[in-house]
Amino acid sequence: MERQPNSRMCFVCGLENPIGLKLAFYQDGNGKVTARFTPRDEHQGYPGVLHGGIIATLLDETLGRVANAYHVWMTTAKLEIRYRKPVPLGEEMTVIGEMAQMRSRTMIARGEIRLADGTVAVEAEGLYVKVPDEVIEQMKPVAGIVTVADDEGLICP
Repeated sequence: MERQPNSRMCFVCGLENPIGLKLAFYQDGNGKVTARFTPRDEHQGYPGVLHGGIIATLLDETLGRVANAYHVWMTTAKLEIRYRKPVPLGEEMTVIGEMAQMRSRTMIARGEIRLADGTVAVEAEGLYVKVPDEVIEQMKPVAGIVTVADDEGLICP
């Protein structure tokens, strides 16, 4: 598994965001993206349960990063989520995303959250739209992309 780059201030992956989740994302050779996360008390909705908005955020980021595995920048156009089971706090979960369909300007990705025992708790499908090249060029200087050398050290471009 190859680790994807992080950014500095992204809520999900930003390494310098003081209130961020600081997730690390990994991709396999087939474009499947995964991340592991253990929700804490400050992430709860109902007592003992991960907030649904945080769940949506995790899935949106993971599905969007599927495009990164193909070296394409995309943004969310539509996200549908099916909450099957509550996601408990304090237990590691795995967020998974895979491409279902890629076209010239759009991608459909599917994903899920699996609990520690492998149970699928949440499913998602998203439609993502390619970010125009000129917008990418404007964002690059302020995005603060950090290339991660390993789980301990950083190489900043």
